[in-house]
Amino acid sequence: MRFDSYHPLINFIYFSATVIFTVIFDHPVFVALSYISSFAYSVKLRGRNAAMFNVCLIPFVLIYAFIYSYYNHFGMTPLCQNAIGNSITLEAVIYGLSTGVALASVMMLFSCIFEIFSSDKIIYLLGRISPGLSLLASEILRLIPRLKSQNQKIKISRSSIGKKDGFLRTAWAVIGWFSESFMESLLSMKCRGFFLRGRTAFSIYRFDNRDRGFVLAVTLCVTLILVGAALNQTNIYYDPEIIIYEVTPMSYLFYSAYAILFLLPLAVEILCEINFRRQKRSS
Repeated sequence: MRFDSYHPLINFIYFSATVIFTVIFDHPVFVALSYISSFAYSVKLRGRNAAMFNVCLIPFVLIYAFIYSYYNHFGMTPLCQNAIGNSITLEAVIYGLSTGVALASVMMLFSCIFEIFSSDKIIYLLGRISPGLSLLASEILRLIPRLKSQNQKIKISRSSIGKKDGFLRTAWAVIGWFSESFMESLLSMKCRGFFLRGRTAFSIYRFDNRDRGFVLAVTLCVTLILVGAALNQTNIYYDPEIIIYEVTPMSYLFYSAYAILFLLPLAVEILCEINFRRQKRSS
């Protein structure tokens, strides 16, 4: 079964954990694992478009590292001087690269989130807590694909009647269409009692043994990672010099747990394809 077929709560817990770990851990091993796994999973989900987007993030990482090291001057290993005579240090460059790679990983993770989470899942997760927020979140999640589709329709319609494609006119038409569509959705949900307290709701999602197994795997990995964090295996110091705690045999256990956590959805997708091919051959 594909990862998007898992319970919405499982999807939410998993992506929350991976995004948080990517942001707070700056150890080079963890940063590299986050980047590689996020890159691979986004390409698996979205194909060539994801690959092009991910490659375009590489210049962003380099530019971010340059700007960061240009204006931050901590560290004890000078490389050169900027235009105003301040030193550009090795520590600042490496920290900028690490932070830039982490930001790129977060962007790729969010591209996976947009692919996995449908509006139904958003409404399921937030509907009982805040119906208005769930409706807004679901509309935001669908915003970019719907705007692209409507923009293409407007361009085709204008060209079919012999009118030139003007950016401002098309933009105003798209904005007007989206405002009208949002109000129609709002009124439709209101008429169906979506905002009433104590309402009942039908759900197609059930928490089964497959979800329990995934939760168990995530819990085990997260526990090992937190133990590693408590033992200072997830951090690195850049100021005044680069200091990494000694790598021990136990460190590889924490690295493995981190890699398994980030590669779990990709493994689920690959196993799903393998099982499908086997069933197809047997039939």
